[in-house]
Amino acid sequence: MPAVDIDPLSFAIRPPPGETEQARQQRLQRETDAKLRSNRIDDLLRAEREALKRKRGTEADVKLLLLGQAESGKSTLQKQFQLLYTPEKLETERASWKPVVYINFLYSIRHILDALDEEEDNAYMSDKSNGDYRRSQKAELYQRQIYNLKLRLAPLLSIEESLAQTLASAGHGLASASRGPLVRTGWQSRRMYSNDDFDEFDAQIIDDRDPYGQAGVINEAMMVHLFSESAEHVQELWYHPIVRTLIKRRKVRLEDSREFFLNEIARISSPHYLPSTDDILRCRLQTLGVAEYVFPINVGRKTVQWKLYDVGGSRGQRHAWVPFFEDANAIIFLAPISAFDQYLEEDFKINRIDDSLQTFTSICANQLLKNVHLVLFLNKIDILQHKLNVGIKVRKYITSFGNRPNEFHEVSEYFRAHFCQAHRKNSVDHKRALYVHMTSVVDTRTTQDIITNVRDSIFRGYLKDTSLV
Repeated sequence: MPAVDIDPLSFAIRPPPGETEQARQQRLQRETDAKLRSNRIDDLLRAEREALKRKRGTEADVKLLLLGQAESGKSTLQKQFQLLYTPEKLETERASWKPVVYINFLYSIRHILDALDEEEDNAYMSDKSNGDYRRSQKAELYQRQIYNLKLRLAPLLSIEESLAQTLASAGHGLASASRGPLVRTGWQSRRMYSNDDFDEFDAQIIDDRDPYGQAGVINEAMMVHLFSESAEHVQELWYHPIVRTLIKRRKVRLEDSREFFLNEIARISSPHYLPSTDDILRCRLQTLGVAEYVFPINVGRKTVQWKLYDVGGSRGQRHAWVPFFEDANAIIFLAPISAFDQYLEEDFKINRIDDSLQTFTSICANQLLKNVHLVLFLNKIDILQHKLNVGIKVRKYITSFGNRPNEFHEVSEYFRAHFCQAHRKNSVDHKRALYVHMTSVVDTRTTQDIITNVRDSIFRGYLKDTSLV
């Protein structure tokens, strides 16, 4: 009897003999379900292949982390990268920085007035060197002048809380009484004002009873009007002899850049004010979470995506650093060496220099960062120079400084030596170089030269690691 060719696949899937209709329907349903599962697996494998292909296409992208404590200059450095590589984006965001300038300005005024309240007994006293603690006629006059200025500035200061809340809600963040609004990435693109066309500003149509506009949205026209009307009073307060005296005695200590804004009151209070690049660089605004910025940079014939991550620096946010360590190519750690006379807001017992040094030491010792290119910015040297010039003694706050000369070169080299020693003793790879730069990241020309040097040194390592040289 001749053999019959049987298709093994057809044989395997043939219906069983004597199959009932109900069993047939169940079998067909199982086959359909199996087919769907198979298709889903195929889709997942296809997506995985595409993801791997994309990863291979971008595996040489440079991932750069900006690390350091809060107010170390990370966000300012990020703006310098943006200004250097994607200036057009910064230009489109320029107008959105106006309320941030305003809130920095308002916090400065509030800080001065609070200091005047706290130092009231001492601020208006006569010269106490001769034992005379009575108030002179001039001191009485000064006190009345300050009181009148407070009254005149009250309308301007009345928008402070609303402006902070508006900024925070625009960025889906929080309003912090001590350090300003906390915003999330992308806040610049969100609408913050009730009126869109500022060019049609007309002070005559503003209702003083409703400065914030309808539904609690701040009215930009009213805000600008208040700044314009209050400019003379702000200037009088800023240059008042009592305020000058408190600043000289260091009873008023403004944050790094806010003195800059007070000196620019005439320009900032202009009805058609638009923030300058310097204004944007000097703005203080806390960002919640991690912000990613991508800058395409040409390396030879290849375009490399420089992915920069600006991570929150307060103690409560440092846990967010760790997930970014594993595949990082480089870290720029910013340590503000001007902060030798300051303490952490989270813990007033900890000197900010000590905190920076401890944090940097932990970065050096982290096994996940063994192969990371490490760059150290000893930042805010302009503020350090100013503090030393006015006679603030480093040894008063850093006892180990001893009797060394209280001059810029000795102080800056002292801090450099301590950070380099921390790297040398704690680095998991003792052959890894540390690239140290003295910086003031608000200085655009110098900072961009440093960025270029840092970029080149990082890319040399990148080219070596990717076997392109």
